[in-house]
Amino acid sequence: MAPEALAQVLRPLQNLFGGNGYPNLLVGLGVADDAAVYKLNDEQAIIHTTDFFTPVVDDPYDYGAVAAANSMSDVYAMGGEVLFALNIGAFPARMEPALITEILRGGAEKVIEAGAAIAGGHTVTDDEPKYGLAVTGLVHPDRYFTKGGARPGDALILTKPLGTGTISTALKRDIARPEHVAPMVESMKRLNRTAAQVAQVTGGIKAVTDITGFGLLGHAIEMSKAGGVKFIFEMNQIPLLAGAAIYAEDFIFPGGASNNKLYFDKEVIFAPTLSEAQQMILWDPQTSGGLLLALPPVRLDDFLSLCAEREQPAWVIGYVAEGHGLEILP
Repeated sequence: MAPEALAQVLRPLQNLFGGNGYPNLLVGLGVADDAAVYKLNDEQAIIHTTDFFTPVVDDPYDYGAVAAANSMSDVYAMGGEVLFALNIGAFPARMEPALITEILRGGAEKVIEAGAAIAGGHTVTDDEPKYGLAVTGLVHPDRYFTKGGARPGDALILTKPLGTGTISTALKRDIARPEHVAPMVESMKRLNRTAAQVAQVTGGIKAVTDITGFGLLGHAIEMSKAGGVKFIFEMNQIPLLAGAAIYAEDFIFPGGASNNKLYFDKEVIFAPTLSEAQQMILWDPQTSGGLLLALPPVRLDDFLSLCAEREQPAWVIGYVAEGHGLEILP
């Protein structure tokens, strides 16, 4: 759903499950975050989330793997580890069973890579294929991440390049180059698990989200609002997937990019030298995008060193300041 429509739908429900009636619900509908967190005891809290979508790539195995990585990402955005997952599927009656098997196999092998298990699921018949997971994870109740907590002076780190929306849209139009599609698929299939583990080992990190349907700027706005601070990005430091700038210049974007811009644009100031294509790629909805983290300066070197040791990409793309909203520098 578009951001404005989703906010309108959820608004009447936000206060139903908060307050004293649900003291162990640490993160729920009351604040916009990536997943629910429910405290079981002093050492354990459950993370639960669900996600599914229509195909973004042609190969059924890759589609299943990308959808699974995307579904598990919210657990990592909260700082946890995946325990198990349930398949969610909607497939046309005429679809070949072998193709469905490949989708489920792609998802299952990605869950295995996460050190977790598929424990069941549910399917329905639908004219358009859809696949994803309901995911359960675990985290210490004192060590989960949220979108809030960023403080002035923090560095802003991104762990995957942008561009999956524009490249996948070009793929749907049969104009994407193979040398651009393959790196996009590999990026989407990459788990955010290592990045989350590095953040936990580094310590002192509270503000984290993953970049998905609202694009970099939409999710960054949610973080900045939750922390009561201003985010400043430097465009020349933001990594892009190979080919993303080319398709952006041709203004090849999914409809969600315009929806994101319409809803969040009032919160953002762009440098006048940035082109419309550069601005739009920051609104580009991402599938299985990376983590965006706000790191205290004293933790930055340790975090980057651990990322390098574990072959986890990480880019410093800006910093946190006093104020509100977002500012995008050249």
